[in-house]
Amino acid sequence: MTAPTTPRVPAGVALGGAVLVGVLTALQARINGQLGLRIGDGFVAAVISFGSGLLVLAVLSALLPAGRRGFGALVSGVRARTIPWWMLGGGLAGALTVATQGLAVAVIGVSLFTVGVVAGQTLNGLVLDRIGYGPAGVVAVTMPRVAGGALALVAVGISLQGGVLERVPVWMLVLPFLAGVGIAWQQATNGRLRQRVGTPLTATFVNFLGGTVVLAVAAVVHVAFVGVPPALPTEAWLYLGGVVGVIYIFLSAALVAHTGVLLLGLGVVVGQLATAFTLDAFWPADAGPGWGTELLMVAVAASSVVVALAPWRRRRT
Repeated sequence: MTAPTTPRVPAGVALGGAVLVGVLTALQARINGQLGLRIGDGFVAAVISFGSGLLVLAVLSALLPAGRRGFGALVSGVRARTIPWWMLGGGLAGALTVATQGLAVAVIGVSLFTVGVVAGQTLNGLVLDRIGYGPAGVVAVTMPRVAGGALALVAVGISLQGGVLERVPVWMLVLPFLAGVGIAWQQATNGRLRQRVGTPLTATFVNFLGGTVVLAVAAVVHVAFVGVPPALPTEAWLYLGGVVGVIYIFLSAALVAHTGVLLLGLGVVVGQLATAFTLDAFWPADAGPGWGTELLMVAVAASSVVVALAPWRRRRT
């Protein structure tokens, strides 16, 4: 089965799309974090977010011709074993990310959550590009890309200044890192699935289906131990996390073939950190590192993308 060809997208447009993915990711983190805080159960908040996104995708997949064609290609590919089982697992990383948002963001703030994700995403993006796991194949790990990744990690180190480690439980910092590792793998996996089925819509649907199943099981187990949460909040915006997630996962699956895993991740970093700084400035969390630290962190993260894109050349002899 031959994968459909993908028209090339200009680098500037692809990078702008990656930044938009980061903006939406930070917004979703704040929404899901507040929903988890209001409900008092991060697992239930996560399954509500993912479940609402799955409902939207099911409707779109049924109504749009591209969705129906993509689902047919998915079924045929699975039956013919041209789509291996591991390509269907992107939702596991999405489930971890959304669960982490519901459990930690309301306490540590969007910025600290984001820099943890940055660390995991940057390191795993370098590895996945080097081994050729993403849909773009083997992407050279050049000095500019390594330097850009290193600057992203410097931004992470800046965010931990000011006694953050003393105020925040270690597991709340480790979970975002693991989520970032998973996000890089998820973007590459969804990008490869998108190539096989011919549309990001179906790849996103598979992601949300798997994530919803995993989160539903986790929520049932958690509720069995701690009890059913009280009445759900009535504010409509608290339930938009799933829709926001649909949009940014759809964009990630469409863009990763044009950027590679690391560059997509670095563009996302800029959007995430800039939005996180804005959100935390107007809606600060108790354990946030403060305005000055967050501004410096955003500037260093933005420079990481500039460095990664720099056309370094060897000097002629």
